[in-house]
Amino acid sequence: MIARAPGKIVVSGAYAVLEGAPALVAAVDRYVVADASRTSELVTEEVHAAIDAGVLGHAPAFDASALRAPMLDGTTRKLGLGSSAAILVASIGSVLARAIGDEAALRKAVFPLALAAHRKAQPRGSGIDVASSVFGGIVACRIAVDHALDVMPFHLPEGVVLEVFACPTAASTGALVEKVQALRTTDPATYRRLLDEIADGAQAALEAQDAAGFVQAIAAQIDALAELGRAAGAPIVVEDVAELRPFAQAEGASFGPSGAGGGDIALWVGRAPSSAAFRARAAARNLEPLDTRIGPPGLSVG
Repeated sequence: MIARAPGKIVVSGAYAVLEGAPALVAAVDRYVVADASRTSELVTEEVHAAIDAGVLGHAPAFDASALRAPMLDGTTRKLGLGSSAAILVASIGSVLARAIGDEAALRKAVFPLALAAHRKAQPRGSGIDVASSVFGGIVACRIAVDHALDVMPFHLPEGVVLEVFACPTAASTGALVEKVQALRTTDPATYRRLLDEIADGAQAALEAQDAAGFVQAIAAQIDALAELGRAAGAPIVVEDVAELRPFAQAEGASFGPSGAGGGDIALWVGRAPSSAAFRARAAARNLEPLDTRIGPPGLSVG
């Protein structure tokens, strides 16, 4: 069977989601396609974990090119759209679809298996990218006390506009998380204050009643993320993105990293699309808007 799983963007709750704050994650219409009838020579850590757990008997062949960007030297790089999770979800989905014909039932069956394999491969991972790839749309996720991942559908306040920009540099999420965790040890007071600020912004985004309140909640999180990066010596908000923030604010929008930051992609959150002037300033810094739709369906077959 052939299965498709979408990539994702983290809209709200980065870092703080690991401590129980709510995160908002949106699927994007760039898909990994997996084919259970063929075997992949490349086996990701997550798929390897699924094989070790007996969930998969082999690594299904996959195509993740839609989640990569071309480089000037002819190579490609990851876009930071959660390709590892999408590969895992599509791979498990392509195998389980042989026995489960209903897509809703398939998603329900795949989610706990993919989440367990993801967490085995990435013990510090939240699993929210797995939830997005499985269920699609926009979801609110929260890690419960028992480490279960609670997932609920979420609807953006009316009038909110999301735009995704590709950054010229690739991020190393693991390195960023390590530096932030080191800050927790070396300066726990600063770490606690900033994580609480991000968590407060994440809760405000979840509860926002209108577009203006939602944008304000996202902007507050970016402020805290920028300070967290400076304190930890981690480039969470890279220079090019930081330089564009005032221009976004002048248009009543927020502009900042998606997820852990450090490059990959940046996210415009506003009450209207970005202006031509903003996009020109972004292009001058080699940030290009991605042609992608927000909130498509999740795991599907065929």
